[in-house]
Amino acid sequence: AARGGRWGGSGGRWWVWLGRVVLWALIIVIVVNGVRAPFERFTAKGTSSGGGSGPSAYGFPTTAAGAFALQFSHVYLNYDPRTADARAQQLKAFVPDGASAQFGWNNVGQLQLTSAQVAGVDVRDADNAIVTVVAGAQGKWFRLAVPVYSRNGAMVVSARPALLPPPAKAALPDPGVRDRDSALEAELGSVMAAFFPAYAHSDQAALQRFSDGPPIRGLADSVTFVQVREVIAPRGPIDSRTVTVTVGWQMPAAGGAVGGELDQTYDLSMVKKNGTWYVHDIRGTAQPNAS
Repeated sequence: AARGGRWGGSGGRWWVWLGRVVLWALIIVIVVNGVRAPFERFTAKGTSSGGGSGPSAYGFPTTAAGAFALQFSHVYLNYDPRTADARAQQLKAFVPDGASAQFGWNNVGQLQLTSAQVAGVDVRDADNAIVTVVAGAQGKWFRLAVPVYSRNGAMVVSARPALLPPPAKAALPDPGVRDRDSALEAELGSVMAAFFPAYAHSDQAALQRFSDGPPIRGLADSVTFVQVREVIAPRGPIDSRTVTVTVGWQMPAAGGAVGGELDQTYDLSMVKKNGTWYVHDIRGTAQPNAS
């Protein structure tokens, strides 16, 4: 009887130990799945169809498909009855076997592509995607939806493309700078009138005198400074502002002719030290309606 009691006690401890093992295993599974699930969702979002760089969430080769569709567009959107045979031969590298020789063109008229680039890749599944090419021809621009089928690295335009309208033109919001610092604008006008000629020439000695930050390279005489058209400075701290400056440049012209002028707008991060304003950084502007 005593021996049976000892066995029963040992068996009870064994069951307790087994229960603990099972419980800890369950906890580990829950924790691992809890960590993995959001990570998988994050990576799936980060590699969906996007703009055509890298494989998608389905594994579709978006970069290669974009390049393939772009090359196809250069053949498809250029036609002329005098070169129809050459076009048909070139199309064979892109279209399915047995497709019509001109892939929908009726051998009449002329079309000349002037520009084309991939705007995005909409992946439908592991083998299929729609590549959107933004193209210009005959003074018009539009989007071309090119269906691409891919399997084991091989690709084909799986159906006739579709012309779509270009992106709609957005309406800008109201100008962002309402409370302007007119005194600072007047003060910085003379600073900008000296800074931008140095910027045009890439005069490193002069640029260093104006600069407070990483070296400013300048435009290396690719343009000629004309005039600072406008300085817009919002109210803010007394020792730092981001100002918007519009500058007139004279562009180069061939054969000694007088070049045209282009007004261009910059954002400059300015800092004030010992009563003097310095340029910390210069870049393009995103201010709406910048003049």
